[in-house]
Amino acid sequence: MSIAPTEPRETKPHVALASEKSGANGADAQRPQPRQRRKSTSHLKDVPESLALREQIKSQAESLAESLDKSRPYSKYELEQHGRGLLAKMELPEKYLGFAMVLIGNFFWKQQFLAVPFERRMLLLPHCLKHAEGCPAEYDEFGLNCEQCGACSIADYKVRAEELGYKVLVAEGSPVVLKIIISGYIDGILGVACLNVLEKAIDKVLMAGVPSYAIPLHSGNCKSTTLDESWIWDVLEKYEPLPNRQTSSYVPLMRAAYELFSDRMEQLLPRVRTKSAAEAGSPLGKTEQISYDWLANGGKRFRPFITLAAYDALSGAPWLSSAGINGDGIQVPDGVGQVAMAIEAFHKASLVHDDIEDDDPFRYGKETLHNRYDLNTAINVGDHLIGLGYRLVSSARESLGNDVTSDILAQMAAAHVKLCDGQGAEMAWQTANESDVTPLEALKIYALKTSPAFEAALYAGLRMAGPLDDYQEMIPLFSRHLGVGFQILNDLHDWRGDDNNKLVAGRDVLSLRPTVLMALALDQADEARRAELQSLFDGDEPETIRIGRLRRLFSEWGIFAKAEALVEKSRARAEALADDVEPAELRQFLNFLIETVLPYEDPVDAEEAADLVPLPFTGVVTAEIESETL
Repeated sequence: MSIAPTEPRETKPHVALASEKSGANGADAQRPQPRQRRKSTSHLKDVPESLALREQIKSQAESLAESLDKSRPYSKYELEQHGRGLLAKMELPEKYLGFAMVLIGNFFWKQQFLAVPFERRMLLLPHCLKHAEGCPAEYDEFGLNCEQCGACSIADYKVRAEELGYKVLVAEGSPVVLKIIISGYIDGILGVACLNVLEKAIDKVLMAGVPSYAIPLHSGNCKSTTLDESWIWDVLEKYEPLPNRQTSSYVPLMRAAYELFSDRMEQLLPRVRTKSAAEAGSPLGKTEQISYDWLANGGKRFRPFITLAAYDALSGAPWLSSAGINGDGIQVPDGVGQVAMAIEAFHKASLVHDDIEDDDPFRYGKETLHNRYDLNTAINVGDHLIGLGYRLVSSARESLGNDVTSDILAQMAAAHVKLCDGQGAEMAWQTANESDVTPLEALKIYALKTSPAFEAALYAGLRMAGPLDDYQEMIPLFSRHLGVGFQILNDLHDWRGDDNNKLVAGRDVLSLRPTVLMALALDQADEARRAELQSLFDGDEPETIRIGRLRRLFSEWGIFAKAEALVEKSRARAEALADDVEPAELRQFLNFLIETVLPYEDPVDAEEAADLVPLPFTGVVTAEIESETL
């Protein structure tokens, strides 16, 4: 890699964002709206030292929650505003903000959590509750395999919960929780964790609409921790049914998207060459068998979910407002389901080809197809998946009409071309061994590589619900800001380590991929700094040492902060577009997408370990958002 000397760049005037909407109707007008840059609350997580003070805050949180509108879930930002108001009323210091937020969230959901039958609940317990010395339990794929030995309180909760019918996990951050929720096995979560972990989970659990109740640990020292045990028993054994669900939830729609591939795939996408086991094992059936297996497994069906939720939002949101938490009431029409499946087929095809082009070793925690089989087989499977996508849309013509399917096919074709243009630009940049990519060029590549899938998924859902005259300009702009912000977050996750795909922090930069982080560094680097960067690429030190040095440089030069500011700009512009959208159901969904795809996160710490602890009970969408598993 050769880093060219710096040259002066033309500066451009700052473009002001659209102003905040001054008015809103109904419940939205009573809710604080996130339109200013949000500050980190990671340091505001002290637990009150005395039980008396903890009980006082708990009582006030319960009173506050009784007055809250429960028609839709709250974001973490909205919850933070209520937490600050509660502390101000009680004249308590800001350091208890995280604790107050958790308790307000608890009482927002408590009635709905207690209405979930025991057999549809999950109890999550942290391993740090165990007695540090002499614990006989071993870890399995689901966490700590706890025994009733009497050495700690874990077994007390675990045994009673299992007697009642709970599913129990003793594992902080287990990714299996997300799959269990979307697969339809549980509808409510009772979790125990430190505030450090709970703070990271609030966005995901509340926004997704999973009834949850959290018990904060007294400390976050990760060893022999304690908690207010009566708080667990206060809800663990209670069941109080409600006649109707109070808060709208996207979980049923997520499950509906999941079920397209688990329950209805053979109906909506009949096999041609692998109708029997013998045919599946034959050379003629090999490609179809691998393609169907790849399409049916891996990922959380987020893009098909976008299509279903957009269709629902523009149809009056009957699924969002009437479906039970377990998905009862959602009957996805065949044509709508086929189009949603096509979105996933195109996405999965792009992943196969992207893994080949980047020579990635793993996808969804398993070997990539070109490593599991061979290069030619993987290329062919990717092409086959593209064919399946077009076949699915074509099959929907009878129920959706020719005009609708024609428009959707045109949008998908355009998205496909954009994606290839972006991937081609990235490969050309790498092949040319050219380092001097500008931030604007990097962002253009991001827009081409990441935004088209969001755009196609959103467009398809809205178009199936009716004409799009009022949304033609909004859809591509909104998707662009969403996709660019997501890709920058993905770059930042690369420096934290990504449990889904990224095994070593910073590898994308050393692999000469045109990341916006490197582009920002080069954009402001003088000759000395460029020489320092060049030494990292030319050096023969171990990769981990070079990555550590690069992390330090990025932090010292403010690169992480600049990238985080770009994410904030993408988020703000997407929010401004969503503000102007009607009807309210579609506006709510777009804001949900923003909160889900572009969650507010604490800044990257130059001193932190490469791998961060994953989210605990990420109620529903987001472990995927960290990388391509989305």
